[in-house]
Amino acid sequence: MGRRRKRVATGDGVPSPRKEEKTPAPPRKEKKKKTDIGKVFINISIGLCIFSLIWFFYALYMRSSLARRVVTLHPSPPVLDANSSSPAVSPERYWGTYRPQVYFGMKTRSLRSVVTGLMWMRQFAEMDGNLRHTCEQGDHLLGYGWLMHDGVSFGVQEVHDREFTLTTEFVKRMGGDHGGDWTWRITAKQHSTASSAPVISLMFYAATDVQGSLQAHVEEKNRLSSVTGTSEELGNFKITFGKPTAGEGASGKYARYNYLQTKSPGLDKLTDIVKNSLNHKFTFSPSKGEKRSYFAVDSYKVTNHQNQQKDPKMESDFVVHQVTVQTPFQIEVLFESGSFRERPIQLVGSVLTDELEKRKLAFDEKFESSFGLQAKGFTSSKIEFAKAALSNMLGGMGYFFGQSVVQSAYNEHPVLYPEGPLFTAVPSRSFFPRGFLWDEGFHQLLISKWDTQLTQEVIAHWLDLINVEGWIPREQILDDEARSKVPSEFIVQHNENANPPTLFLALQELLEQLDAQPELSSSQTMIPFLRRLYPRLQIWFEWFNTTQAGPIANSYRWRGRDKDTNLFLNPKTLTSGLDDYPRASHPSADERHVDLYCWMTLASGIMANVARILGEPHQVYENTHHALSNNDLLNKLHWSENLHAFSDYGNHTQAVSLQQEKVFVPPGQPRHQFPVARLVRSVRKAPKLQYVNALGYVSLFPFLLQILTPESPKMEHILRDIQDPDRLWTPYGMRSLSRSDPLYMKRNTEHDAPYWRGPIWININYLAVRALHYYGSIDGPHKEKAATLYQELRTNLINNVYKQYMDTGYIWEQYNDSTGRGQGSHPFTGWSALTVLIMAEEY
Repeated sequence: MGRRRKRVATGDGVPSPRKEEKTPAPPRKEKKKKTDIGKVFINISIGLCIFSLIWFFYALYMRSSLARRVVTLHPSPPVLDANSSSPAVSPERYWGTYRPQVYFGMKTRSLRSVVTGLMWMRQFAEMDGNLRHTCEQGDHLLGYGWLMHDGVSFGVQEVHDREFTLTTEFVKRMGGDHGGDWTWRITAKQHSTASSAPVISLMFYAATDVQGSLQAHVEEKNRLSSVTGTSEELGNFKITFGKPTAGEGASGKYARYNYLQTKSPGLDKLTDIVKNSLNHKFTFSPSKGEKRSYFAVDSYKVTNHQNQQKDPKMESDFVVHQVTVQTPFQIEVLFESGSFRERPIQLVGSVLTDELEKRKLAFDEKFESSFGLQAKGFTSSKIEFAKAALSNMLGGMGYFFGQSVVQSAYNEHPVLYPEGPLFTAVPSRSFFPRGFLWDEGFHQLLISKWDTQLTQEVIAHWLDLINVEGWIPREQILDDEARSKVPSEFIVQHNENANPPTLFLALQELLEQLDAQPELSSSQTMIPFLRRLYPRLQIWFEWFNTTQAGPIANSYRWRGRDKDTNLFLNPKTLTSGLDDYPRASHPSADERHVDLYCWMTLASGIMANVARILGEPHQVYENTHHALSNNDLLNKLHWSENLHAFSDYGNHTQAVSLQQEKVFVPPGQPRHQFPVARLVRSVRKAPKLQYVNALGYVSLFPFLLQILTPESPKMEHILRDIQDPDRLWTPYGMRSLSRSDPLYMKRNTEHDAPYWRGPIWININYLAVRALHYYGSIDGPHKEKAATLYQELRTNLINNVYKQYMDTGYIWEQYNDSTGRGQGSHPFTGWSALTVLIMAEEY
């Protein structure tokens, strides 16, 4: 049976489909796609905005966080306790001559100390207003400085003015709860060349530095007999002003008295206040002499303008006692602590004289036992010179408190560092009365031979200033008094800038003392001291090792070179401590600096030694020291075969000079309306990467820091250069830059005289003498030559520094390499006082 087919019929009988029942059209896929992409774009945009906002705020947070790091102190416990300088913990050091910027003054080691001091002026002089107070080279004194100072309890200073000499002496006596009592004795004597006996006004003063109050006690109309006061840190105290006498036991002299009691807006304003208070209306009329008008303090009122600038609550009490008298005379000033209730007889007159003699004898005995100059056969005159050099170092110790001004790349403007104290020696009382990081290591080489505990305390103060990054501001300008002596362009400290870590030299000395005499009491405190110091040494070393890293492994580069290559004959490298010493002519990131390489070699070795002593992991430091000590690596990075010397490396050309700038003046125009022509640098040949062909102190650093092995063939070249008069040798010491160098004694700008381009510097000469002593004492092919040069260089240095001191009254910052004459700032009894160690052969 077949299948039936389905019939399909057409025609009227078949209903047609209904229009409203059409099959629905498929959805429009294109439109939906566009809608989905739009949403995606919107979502992405929202996401990007959210991400951008998050990133923006994160960046702000990170920048703010990084900006705060420069002013965030290191979190490890401070090396020194907060009260380490208090009279309860250290009464013998509480009072001291810790104001090195003034000719004579004392204060306590506290945050806002009561300060005392001396001003003076010559009456009836040709030039009025010759007030002396702060140490100024412009005063043109014939000489001043401490002849004896033990750093603790007494000191004797001479100040040679034009026609008279002031001798300032002080003695401290322990007792009570606030550092005890002290007495000053001021003796004035006219010079034999003076045409007549000078009349001098001495002005003794006290100021509270916003902490405490002072009350003047007046008798006989206007003679200030005493000042009583009180402060949080001193309790009650009294300062008594004795009447002038002609000397021990002599009758009183004719004198006129004046006093001033006022308010001071700051310790840096004391001189100005006294100057502005002077009046010429007073009469000096001795029984045998003519009546003459003299200048004296009268009255002083803080002006409205100053009141607007200063909060009255921040003003200090300031009291001045003036006594005007004809030379010769002697005056004593006695400070008595209110808590010293069972004192013996007052420390004045013959009692003071006896006490001074005892302290002088003790000083002489300790000096000889420490340095042995008498046993070495030095003359009494040279020994007195050496005592003065040490005493000026100790008498130049300052106690500062305040804030540095610092800046990092993340700070738009300079910011204030955390407040803190600094107990430190200073390079020069007149020109640099503040702390310098690279100077201080040299200072402590001398001080550590005299007082190890003092060196430990100073190092601790410096390391307690370190921030969380491991950076220490290299120049410490901590208060208004310090800032008043500093040009504004040097005040801000930048956290990418280093300074030679010379404190490692002082640590090396302390470790050698510990190894040689572990039984000494000072050695017993060394291990606890090192343990507290160690975390800060670690971060300090790491900061150097990272921020000052060079362009290739195991190389190093000073940051902070001057970038204005247009004005400088050779852009300075202040951070190296050697300022204008010739480096690569065109600063770049490709530089390698041999002196910094050597400092890091020294530092890594000390770090390894300290870690080993403390039982801490030392292998990393040991490995670094081993790598850097490898003379093959040193030669590869820094030996110039062309110069036969160790050298920096960088983008350099020797074809540079300073030329007069051309200033176009249109015809008919007045010349004075156009800029003054300057000296600008002319580069005659493009620089290229090469060794810097400068021979001088930097070239010697592998030798100076004793990194070269005794058998190194490079030693022959170094000793030859040292001995060559056409290069480094002079009869007065070793010059800083070879006399045959193109930049020898060349100005760096039209205003900058040569600084480290020829003159003789004692700190580097000390390192040279020390190195010659080392290489002349151990077996090696150059032992005999080194020993000979040692004796000659040592003799030349001692004789010249001593001669200049006797001729000029000062120890100097540097010495002329042609004449030996002292030059630069003076007195400079910072590292120039290392002459004492050269005399003592203590290295």
